[in-house]
Amino acid sequence: MSNGSNSEIDPGQPLVYQIRIKGHLGHHWADWFEGLTLTALDNGDTLLTGPVADQAALYGLLRKVRDVAMPLLSVVRVTLDQAEASLPASKQPGGNT
Repeated sequence: MSNGSNSEIDPGQPLVYQIRIKGHLGHHWADWFEGLTLTALDNGDTLLTGPVADQAALYGLLRKVRDVAMPLLSVVRVTLDQAEASLPASKQPGGNT
């Protein structure tokens, strides 16, 4: 029996998530968040983006968001192209930093 909700997932590709939290985190938090890319957005939010191995790892990251006591705004699974497109131009690959 197949699960239709997973029909678009390529099993050879890691799942990429964007986790949006209210407030800015410094880049030194990247290690704490297991190497996810942290992007401080102009609206005051922080976007954590990167591959997540599985659901257990995702729940672990969400516990860390809870532990830093910053409000969780959203969790979205995206493709690599969507993740890059949502970053400010200066943060995109090849952009000015």
